[in-house]
Parts: sequence; C-alpha cells; structure tokens
Amino acid sequence: MRKVRVRFAPSPTGSLHIGGVRTALYNYLYARKTGGTFIIRIEDTDQNRFVPGAEEYIFNSLSWLGLSEDESPRKGGPCTPYRQSERLPLYQEQVQKLIDKGLAYYAFDSAEKLEAARASQPDGSWQYNSATRLSMENSLSLSPEETESRISSGKPFVVRLKVPKNEEIRFEDIVRGWVMVHSSTLDDKVLLKSDGMPTYHLANVVDDHLMDISHVIRGEEWLPSAPTHVLLYRAFGWEDSMPQFAHLPLLLKPVGDGKLSKRDGEALGFPVFPLSWTDESRQVEIPGFREKGYLPEALLNFLALLGWNPGTEQELFTLDELVQAFSLERIGKSGTRFDIQKANWFNHHYLQQKPADCFRDELETIIGRSLSVEELGLWVQLVRERCTFPQEMTSMISQLLSMPADFDPDLIKEKWNPDAASGLTAFLEQMSTIPDWNAASIKEGFSRITEAAGLKPGKLFLPLRIAMTGSTAGPDLMLFIQLLGREGSFRRLAESLKRLRAI
Repeated sequence: MRKVRVRFAPSPTGSLHIGGVRTALYNYLYARKTGGTFIIRIEDTDQNRFVPGAEEYIFNSLSWLGLSEDESPRKGGPCTPYRQSERLPLYQEQVQKLIDKGLAYYAFDSAEKLEAARASQPDGSWQYNSATRLSMENSLSLSPEETESRISSGKPFVVRLKVPKNEEIRFEDIVRGWVMVHSSTLDDKVLLKSDGMPTYHLANVVDDHLMDISHVIRGEEWLPSAPTHVLLYRAFGWEDSMPQFAHLPLLLKPVGDGKLSKRDGEALGFPVFPLSWTDESRQVEIPGFREKGYLPEALLNFLALLGWNPGTEQELFTLDELVQAFSLERIGKSGTRFDIQKANWFNHHYLQQKPADCFRDELETIIGRSLSVEELGLWVQLVRERCTFPQEMTSMISQLLSMPADFDPDLIKEKWNPDAASGLTAFLEQMSTIPDWNAASIKEGFSRITEAAGLKPGKLFLPLRIAMTGSTAGPDLMLFIQLLGREGSFRRLAESLKRLRAI
C-alpha cells in the first residue's frame, strides 16, 4: 500500500489567509492519522509577487498553531530543496521531455497579438487551444527552421501544453466524486514563462511526482486546474502514480455571497490572518487571531469543523483527538460560512481550561506584585468565567483594582436605599472582627453584622457592590473583597461611602 505523503504548498506572496491555515490543518491531520509524512513546500516561482518576510510568516504561523512538518525548507528532507525557486533545472529538464515528445510547444506570440486575439471574441470565449493554435506564432505553425532561428536569436517565448483534441478527462476526487471535463473546454496552458520560470501547473505536477505525493488536499479554487494537471501526468507518463485529489469546500463570508477574502476581516471586524501582518502598501498593521487573544487550540478546533464533521455530536476536540477522528471522506462539498461567534465560543471554552500559571506574567504586571500559586488561582477564578479572551481578564482586573472614578447619580437614585449608608457603615466598622479573611467568612460576617443592625443582607448587597466597584454587575463580590485585602477593602468602602453621602 502506498505510503501517505501530503504537502501544504503556500506562496510567499503575502500573509497566510485563514483558509490556507485550514488547508494546512487538514493535510497535517491526514498525515498524522495515517502515519504519513507532512511536507511544507514553498511555491515561490511568481517572483513579481514575492513579499519579503512572507515565508517566515508562514512558518511562524504554523509553529504557533503546533502544526509541525516532517520535511520543509527549514527541516530539509530527502527531496531537498523544498523551495521551487531552487528547483528550476528540474522543471526545464521535464518540460524539454514534453517538447521532445510533441506534447508541448514553443509560443512566440507578443502581448499585443494575444490581446488582439482575445478582443476578437467580445464575450471572452477565445482560448489558445487546438482550434486557434495554428493561427498563432508557435512551433506548431512555424517551420522547424524558423522556430530554431527565433530561439537562437533570443526572441522571447513561452512553452505551452498541447492539449489533445476531443478527449474526455476523468478523475475521481475524494470530496467531489468523479469529475469529467472535455478537452475542448481547456486552453493550452503556459508551462514555462518567458523568464524561464515554471508556472504553477508545471511546477506543481513535477514536484508532486518527484516528492511522491500520494494525496493533493487543496482548496476548491484549484479544482478547475485539476484537469490540466491530469493531462500533465498523462503526458509525462506518470498517470499510474498520480496522487488522489481532495478539493476542500470554500470558506464563505459570514453574510452575503462569496469566498471569505483577506479584506473581509477589516470590513467585518474580525481577524482572517493567524498572526498580525503589516500591509506595506497601506502601511497598516492588521492584527491576527493571536493578537486578538484567540488560543491556538481554539482556532484549530474551530477550523477543523469548517468543512469537516466527525459524524457525531462532539464539538470539542484536542489536536490529538482531531487526528484520531479525521477522515477525508467526511469533508463536505458545500462552502461553509465563517462564523466568528462560534470561534469565540471555542475560545471561551479553552480559556477556562488553561492553567492559571499561563496568565501569571500579565496578572502580576497588572496587580503590581508577585502572586502565590493560591492567589494567582483565585484572581483567575474571579474573572475567567466572564471572559472570552485573555486580555479581557487583565482588563477586568485592572478595572476592579481602580477606585470607581465616579458614581452615576441616576444609578444611585434607582439602586440606593435609605438603609444602605447605615448598613454599610456598620459593616465597615466591624470589618476587623471578621476572623478569617476569605470569601465565605466575609459573606458570613456581612450577613451577621447587617442583621445585628436590623437590616437584611440581601437589601444591602447591591449597594455594597456599587460602593466597591461602581457597578451593579460583575464577578464574585466576596471573592473580590477577599483579594483586595482587609485594609484595601476598608479604605475603598470608607472612601466610597464618603462620596456617596455627598450625592
């Protein structure tokens, strides 16, 4: 049985879109599920669109998510090099074989001639194919002598695939089932550009063959190219070792029609990149999922279920559990809407599972001192349940530690009552008598002290919250008073009562 070898092959032409991350994830899961090999190959033959730093960004993103590869430019492997720009002799050698077999040809057409040909069909239906190729300037319409003369004189040329006439191209896609395309609908794709660089079609097929890729798992946008790739496998004589295809459904916008684009995140207010990315053309830094506070395990769980389902009601998966459950056969055909609220739901869940020590540095900075393990756990316990992102925890604690800047007169008028001042004063005066300064003891002391003053604790609880936090809602008030400390709580309550009496 053929060993599974899959590849994620991004182009360093900009930031890594979240759809690309899902493609990488599915390749990773399939490789790990089958005991196969996960390869990262950098497809950098489009030098005009190359962006410095983009390759590093891709690897940093995958490292943050924990998707470690087996072979890549940074790890090496038996198929080194893994950057297409470093494999040019391989493509030139292979394309020459097609020319020698009469399955590819030189084309010398100028940009003006191509534009005029396209303009001859206003509906955009013109194609460079078996019906038109002999009317163009290429080695099929020119004599061998003229062809050789043009090449020798340095006239620019491209190499095109000679698509056969009147053939049906059929292949089975794991997600789509059987796909059938007639060759008359295909054009003679350029394989080698005038600068000597291969196009995606040539480099992709040559590399997949030489790297012994068993499964090509990629986005649906590449499905129209697959028949050309099948023809290339046939032309090279590699059809028997052709990989199986699995074209993934599109990630769709949350509302409206169309594929989720890189610009949609800014327009709709959520990230679409794993890490922050600087758009040099606009000199704008765009925050990624990491900078927005999403946890890698939450993002992976969310992405895995955008197009794939386990066949059960289970929604929460660790990465190891995803590996065990994953199968290409359970990937759907239909596009999936990108629901950021669902991503937030996952993030909230995983935030609750994080060990408190993960937040130590941030919380100690906010609180201004070192915390014991117990104190750290209590601070995290105080706020975490109400938060979706780690930064919300630090923001909430920072707000709680700040003395209420002002009290809303309308809120006081509505929520304050005639007994509030006297009841809270009694509690203030007896704070020192509470034996153990913990939430349970404080709550018990509050009830005892206010009842001794002839007041019901329930009637005073909301005024106490207002006095201590300036708000009518928030986390566990008694736990907050415990963490604020006896002296800190005394000072805050005394100052608040002084200000509240003046309203």
